[in-house]
Amino acid sequence: MLAREGADAQAIADRLAAGGARITNVNTDIGLISLDTTSSTFVDDTSRMDGVQGVARDRAIGRSPGAAPRPSDVEKENRVTPAAERGTSDSDRADAKYSGDPLDRWLWGMDMIKAGAAHQKTLGDKRVRVGILDTGVDGRHPDLAANFDRRLSRNFTTDMTDVDGECEYTSCKDPNNVDDNGHGTHVAGTIAAAMNGMGLSGVAPKATIVNIRGGQDSGYFFLGPVSNALTYAANTGLDVVNMSFYVDPWLYNCTGGAPEDTPAQAREQETVIATMNRALKYATSKNVTLVAALGNQHDDLAKPRQDVSSPDYGAEPHRRTIFNSRCVTLPTEGPNVLGISSLGPSGTKSDFSNYTTEVYSTEIEFSAPGGWYRDGFGTATYRTNENMILSSAPRRVLQAEGAVDPKGNITPLGKELGVKKACTANPAPGADRCGFYQYLQGTSMAAPHATGVAALAVSAHGHKSADGLTMKPGAVRWLMAQTATDHACPAGGVQEYFNEDRDETYTAICRGTTDRNGFNGFGIVNANGVVR
Repeated sequence: MLAREGADAQAIADRLAAGGARITNVNTDIGLISLDTTSSTFVDDTSRMDGVQGVARDRAIGRSPGAAPRPSDVEKENRVTPAAERGTSDSDRADAKYSGDPLDRWLWGMDMIKAGAAHQKTLGDKRVRVGILDTGVDGRHPDLAANFDRRLSRNFTTDMTDVDGECEYTSCKDPNNVDDNGHGTHVAGTIAAAMNGMGLSGVAPKATIVNIRGGQDSGYFFLGPVSNALTYAANTGLDVVNMSFYVDPWLYNCTGGAPEDTPAQAREQETVIATMNRALKYATSKNVTLVAALGNQHDDLAKPRQDVSSPDYGAEPHRRTIFNSRCVTLPTEGPNVLGISSLGPSGTKSDFSNYTTEVYSTEIEFSAPGGWYRDGFGTATYRTNENMILSSAPRRVLQAEGAVDPKGNITPLGKELGVKKACTANPAPGADRCGFYQYLQGTSMAAPHATGVAALAVSAHGHKSADGLTMKPGAVRWLMAQTATDHACPAGGVQEYFNEDRDETYTAICRGTTDRNGFNGFGIVNANGVVR
């Protein structure tokens, strides 16, 4: 529930509690009240309550178990591609010149953003704190533990048995150093895995990692946990926050709803928009630079196709007509957010990556390496793991997938998927001795490259504050824009993917100039550029 601007959120919460609702959190900074209720008419009963701007549900009342989790076919395409159609991965193939840790030779993305040259000047600064707003972070991973701040880390979610499965911990609340999905741990590794002589290293290998978990085990991201995590990031003095997701259950939230939505669904979307706008603006006002994945729907955000996936929780999805003038995907299209598109190792826009034909919009700021499994058509690299992004993975997640056995050995399936293992004789305090790494792709993997660059920018140019370094988000954006590597549209301005077995819906039109266009924004993020 969102209170109106200027209304007393705590007083509203007290009234609701007196009426039988169980208040779980009151965020007075943005006026958000989180609560549990068994009333099936609660939304309608309270929407016009004095001081209330809107109400949205994080979960359906009375929903039966068995709801399908959000698909991850884009991120894990190598897992869903028939083996007969895959290229032959060469485990000894190492294309990257970048090398700080043993596995860095597989990190072609670090070459693309010139991280090696940047690290000759700085590895980042521990006073720069990066929030991972995701499914969690495995704080025991030996490549993350040295940079992981458990004291500041928080989990703003509660496991939901209908999508997350059986709860593993008391009160369905995972500890703040656990990731039962793997997505957040992969993101964290790209940003700030330590350069410690084992495994691999991140873009800013000395920056501090803070888990501000807002995503469920299953990959859903609901309004309450996300907005509370953003507010916490602001109040705790985090410098950068990575957001590789969209807020469920609506891929696009529309003012007034889409024509096919019910009035109640329209009101819910308006609440999501208002709440997220407040949270994002609040974070920016506290000098938090916000970075988000542009999305994996291969959509022109200036002219979105029909949305057929929403709502993806709480009710059956239906076909929705999306108008760019009043519909947004959040947080990517929210205020002050740097939207990041994805490139494959050839520099081609990944087939799945969103883009825009409105060149001077703020929907896309930069491009970054996010991987593309199908890159390299006609060569031995086509459909190989190495076209994707290698980063840290929780052991328990890989074991659940069958990629690692109970003894910690990589299985035949794990080898086929390119899973890697690295061990150290001297792990950081609280860390496991061995760490695991997996290949994923997506704009979710592109955004953390940009987040790491932003962390390097604050490390190099931030001003001392009471508890670390700080830099205004506008200054970070300006520096990244001024130093980004120009990346032109493809010849003719059209990128087709027929050779890669994609239909005409993937064909994308690129408009703009070499230094700013709808595929790449201001260009590819440049780690070396921001630390000069």
